[in-house]
Amino acid sequence: MARTGCDWYMEVLPFIAMVAIESICVGVHTLFKAATLRGLSQHVFVVYAYAVSALVLLPAPFMSYRSSALPPLSLAILAKIGLLGLIGGLSQIMGYAGISFSSPTLGSALSNLTPALTFILAILFRMEKVSLKRSSSQAKIIGTVLSISGAFVVTLYKGPPIITPALKWPLSFDPLLSTSSSNWVLGGIFLTAEYTLVPLYFIVMAQIMEAYPAALTVPFFHNICVCFIAAIVALAAEHDANAWRVSNIGLASIICSGLFEHRLRNCVHTWAIRLKGPFYVAMFKPALVVIAVIMGFFFLGDALHLGSLIGAIIMSIGFYTVLWGKAKETSEEPRESAAQSPPSQKVPLLPKHQGH
Repeated sequence: MARTGCDWYMEVLPFIAMVAIESICVGVHTLFKAATLRGLSQHVFVVYAYAVSALVLLPAPFMSYRSSALPPLSLAILAKIGLLGLIGGLSQIMGYAGISFSSPTLGSALSNLTPALTFILAILFRMEKVSLKRSSSQAKIIGTVLSISGAFVVTLYKGPPIITPALKWPLSFDPLLSTSSSNWVLGGIFLTAEYTLVPLYFIVMAQIMEAYPAALTVPFFHNICVCFIAAIVALAAEHDANAWRVSNIGLASIICSGLFEHRLRNCVHTWAIRLKGPFYVAMFKPALVVIAVIMGFFFLGDALHLGSLIGAIIMSIGFYTVLWGKAKETSEEPRESAAQSPPSQKVPLLPKHQGH
């Protein structure tokens, strides 16, 4: 009986944690969108949010320095962390710019591109093998095509509204600040660029963590790099000194992003991956669309458009098809592949170290 109770506990707790943290992160994006509608610069936001996250992680390098289990922090590792910061900084700048031009719903929908684009990059870097005779490879190729096709639908076809807020909700913002006048296509382009960089970020992060497995120190230096890069971009883009002053909602969005999106989510993802595996964490990505639609509907006065619905469905099918293909590949091949190359030389489709 105790065993059954423990199994039930370990099944329910990760599910609750994943739903809660993903809901919080979509809420952070919704809060960010509301703050930008009130005048917050997305460039300044990235600088401040990563500064908050780095400040929280400030003790980490001192603890790593005193640890005898870690190798020395060499110049080569620092250079890779710098590259990771460049990739992460550009992806974050583009991602928040995309949300400011469109909506958190579009950002959540396009996040389903990550597995497909990771698969393409893994092929280019010779980390994935493709055999057209295998059903697993066929599934990954079909899923990739579906995901990219769905992204095109979401970005290029907004379509008529399906569900429109008929009432002004007590917690919603001024309808004049709604995203109806936003540049949907431009936002989609920025968000697509973000999720094109995210797979490259995962690959570099996995290589760094293999050489220097410090789960807190690497994110600390990464946050410093992103903050520095974002500050350069912000100084070039924002010529008004008043842009660096934040309002109450802007300050709330910065603190929430630094604490929850850049730190707590990574901790929950790492724990859930260790407990249930990377596929379990990835399965929650399509749910982000539903959460984002609900929050955008209530708090931003967003309508659900036909293009978003169709594209999200296509991308979700592609997403699960890629995951099925990867799971099938894992179950059908590996005794022979284990003899050919050690497991440590393989980078999985969804790396275990998600620092983004």
